[in-house]
Amino acid sequence: MKKLIAFLTIAGMLTFGLANVVTAQQDEASEDTEMSADTTMEEDTTMASDTAVADTAAAGEETLAEGESEEKQGFHQILKEKFIEGGAGFMGIVLVTLVLGLALSIERIIYLNLSTTNTNKLLNQIETALDSEGIDSAKEICRNTRGPVASIFFQGLDKYDEGVDVVEKSIVSYGGVMTGRLEKGLSWISLFIAIAPMLGFMGTVIGMIGAFDNIAAAGDISPTIVASGIKVALLTTVFGLITGVILQIFYNYCVAKIDSIVNDMEDSSITFVDILTKYQNKNK
Repeated sequence: MKKLIAFLTIAGMLTFGLANVVTAQQDEASEDTEMSADTTMEEDTTMASDTAVADTAAAGEETLAEGESEEKQGFHQILKEKFIEGGAGFMGIVLVTLVLGLALSIERIIYLNLSTTNTNKLLNQIETALDSEGIDSAKEICRNTRGPVASIFFQGLDKYDEGVDVVEKSIVSYGGVMTGRLEKGLSWISLFIAIAPMLGFMGTVIGMIGAFDNIAAAGDISPTIVASGIKVALLTTVFGLITGVILQIFYNYCVAKIDSIVNDMEDSSITFVDILTKYQNKNK
């Protein structure tokens, strides 16, 4: 009986101990499962957030890339589109006006810059040549010097034998000729300055006529019908005014340059006549 009780006691203790061990193992397994599940969820959440951030960054980069491409193509693309929308007729004529006006302006600017002469240096060389070698040496210096001032001096030296009075008349006459050469082409530039806005306004009038024709055909005033004609009208006006402004800037530069050269011609001519008078009195 005691053995039976001891056996049952040991069996119960072993059973209880195994149950506790199994329970503990199950608890540990469940905890491990929960931890792994939490870890998996956290990893999934992290990966999802990283993916979302990456997608957002990629979308931002694409937006920035599109913005940069729009900025790079912005001015030229918009200018091209507006030029086409304005109509090939008047916009083409305005463009031809701008090209011709710019060509004449650039040609005048190059010519005027090449016509600029250091008159003080030239006068000193002429005076030195007259004192040392005479009229022929001074002529050679003027012949080898570029610009209208040197050409005027050469004409004056060529008439030296006829007297200083004849030299002055020759300088005045040839100075008028050289001034005319300097002003050559400016009338065409001023013509293009006047024509470009007029062509733009003409396009405006034609665009408005087209808008009213569309209204009459539709029998209703709606922004969609009127917008196209008014848009053409405004675009031609804008391009015409831009052309006029650009050519006006070049024209004013040319006029200012011509005035500077002419004033230099007049001042240096007075000094040149004084040098010849001094040389004549010296050789009497």
